[in-house]
Amino acid sequence: MQANPDLYFRQLLVGPMANFIYLIGSRKAGECMVVDPAWDTDALIETAGRDGMKITGALVTHYHPDHCGGSIFGFTVPGGVAELIGKVDAPIHVNKLEADGLKKITGVSESDLVRHESGDRVEIGDVSIELLHTPGHTPGSQCFMVNERLVAGDTLFVGGCGRVDLPGADPEQMYHSMMRLADLPDRVELYPGHDYGPSKSAKMGEQKMSNAYLRRRTLEQWRSMMGR
Repeated sequence: MQANPDLYFRQLLVGPMANFIYLIGSRKAGECMVVDPAWDTDALIETAGRDGMKITGALVTHYHPDHCGGSIFGFTVPGGVAELIGKVDAPIHVNKLEADGLKKITGVSESDLVRHESGDRVEIGDVSIELLHTPGHTPGSQCFMVNERLVAGDTLFVGGCGRVDLPGADPEQMYHSMMRLADLPDRVELYPGHDYGPSKSAKMGEQKMSNAYLRRRTLEQWRSMMGR
């Protein structure tokens, strides 16, 4: 993995659903983005502060409440982007296809959002974060690439992938997202949205060998495995 001395990167395990939240930023600038800030907003702000960092934005992988707060499917998750922007000046970066769902689930306003296309970048100091649209789990799911680290939300887990049986999910889109991620270099380190696997992160090269969801190289094989 190529070193970037300016990169600040922290993985935090929070909540009863074993969510991973990430702080990504620039040591030189003393600023960071928080990826999927649900469950305990104060703890996230305090953790960043102890590291000498100020949260200046939120990166949202997708609109499910365990990642961004709010209510859906009959349950409510505390914290999240709505609470975060009430405590810090932090625009919310979201894929353009996920923005309306995020507003509905969390109650944030259009003026709180920065809508993105796939391939857009967010810059903090000497740190560049690339936004990759990876639909399937939800229409606007996105992953974040920074310094050969893939922050994958609920698109790809260590040893698994996100569900495709929830409203808005699309198994065929998930297949194409898996194939896109399978083309990433082996040296890229996968950082998932949940602690569901045998390790908290893994090399993509290892996952290409062991993760069944990355090994199905044709749509027919994928459909057979997913029962579709």
